[in-house]
Amino acid sequence: MADMHMMMPVALPTARATGPAAMNIGTTIRGYRLQKGMSQGDIEKRTGLLRCYLSRVENGHTVPSLDTLQKIAGALDLPLSQFFADDPVSRDVAAIALSEDEIRFLTQIQRYSAHLSDSDRKLLLAMVRKFAQTTLT
Repeated sequence: MADMHMMMPVALPTARATGPAAMNIGTTIRGYRLQKGMSQGDIEKRTGLLRCYLSRVENGHTVPSLDTLQKIAGALDLPLSQFFADDPVSRDVAAIALSEDEIRFLTQIQRYSAHLSDSDRKLLLAMVRKFAQTTLT
């Protein structure tokens, strides 16, 4: 835990991934776009990304970079993390406004916790909860 500042490479799901953990970011983007009553043209105007590119993303033919996802999230008035929320609780948490440092810290905790045993992960979660309770009250 002493090397928390080091970044560990993480494999991200692609549009071709299969199984329960697979996600198609394009389907998620289309869902939020339609929920907001926006067209691909509206996103094109707000981001400068071509409509044909947005179509390829939404249909799973292209996986956008994080910079591109950030542009799309901004056009939809959503935090970038909203695209990766896989359950209602995660979506609620994703709506909480966090600073870049807080997001970076939580991302590193998530990465490191994947390599912990179940008991160590529970201990880490308890410590984070305790820290959150003391700093938020």
